[in-house]
Amino acid sequence: MTLRVGIISANWGTFAHLPAWRAVPGVEVTAVCTSRQETAEAAAKKCGIERAFWDAQKMVADPDIDIVDCGTRPSIRYAMVLSALRNGKHVYNGIPFAANIDQARELRDAWHASGKVAITDAYSQWLPAPRMAKELMQDGLIGKPFAATCFFNLSLFNKPHPLFPYNWFWQGGHGVSAMRNLGSHALNMIVFMFGEVVEVVAHDGQLLEQWQFPDGQVLKPENNDFACLLLRMKNGMVVQLQVSWNATVAPGWRLEAFGSNGRFVAAAPSFPTSRDTTLHAGTLASGRLEPVEIPRRLLESSEISVVAEADPQPVYPMALSMNRMVRAIKGEGPAHPDFDQAWSVERVLEAARRSSTERRWVRIDEIV
Repeated sequence: MTLRVGIISANWGTFAHLPAWRAVPGVEVTAVCTSRQETAEAAAKKCGIERAFWDAQKMVADPDIDIVDCGTRPSIRYAMVLSALRNGKHVYNGIPFAANIDQARELRDAWHASGKVAITDAYSQWLPAPRMAKELMQDGLIGKPFAATCFFNLSLFNKPHPLFPYNWFWQGGHGVSAMRNLGSHALNMIVFMFGEVVEVVAHDGQLLEQWQFPDGQVLKPENNDFACLLLRMKNGMVVQLQVSWNATVAPGWRLEAFGSNGRFVAAAPSFPTSRDTTLHAGTLASGRLEPVEIPRRLLESSEISVVAEADPQPVYPMALSMNRMVRAIKGEGPAHPDFDQAWSVERVLEAARRSSTERRWVRIDEIV
């Protein structure tokens, strides 16, 4: 049976999600939805998609759609995802998972009640280098794990471009910030690599008081652009996390962990991709970090029709995640990252928010 997908969003959705879905066997993207009839019909025609919707509620209720791929802003997406689950649809949901902890809880509960398969767009854990790093950890490369550091620093608005599609990040009320956006991606990776977070202390703040565009326009951002978190993990590790979307001359993404026997470093010059993310590792015996060759089995898969070198770069890890979702729908094992993982990340984000406000360590079990 072919599973029929409807995509909400003709921006990132058709640029990256559409080719990823088309790389997964047993799937057909049959609908696209935007907020206006003219843009929806234009997107459908341009992308060769059969049906156009300009009312998301009609699309998620349509009996001829099995999976709803929901992009757009977290504050808007919440009602769409909730409605999709209540209409018996499987869901591929964007990042951040929700606009706040209350919405996240309701989405998690609705998913459990639905009996459907639902995952999030935290596709970085499907990248070859992090998957290889996790295998090395499980094989004992670093020994007993001690600590880790993750930096995710980008320069998105230091010299803002007027055509950048995410300039709306300045505006409050949509559930976005450097901690919620970049932090969500980073925390999903941290949970994937190291397991459960049990306690956090955090600072969440703002570096740039205004964004200055080349044409002279000035915006005063209403969302925080910088956060530092210290995480205590259930396995005993301490993890430092720093994120910013206004980091000057930003170095990109880096995840480094060490233990009693060794260390690994995964790094990328911007958002981590299959092509640009490198992996180095070393042990007490070697005394130095050396490049790790990623095996071909992690750079391609017989289950999808794209490889790690494919463009656009997010397509390969997305397709792997989507394929696992499709297999779960068919009863062939679990999908991930699922809404339980998304909920665990949202709990950490809420604990970090409270910690920054109340200036204290916050245990994750306080967030229920």
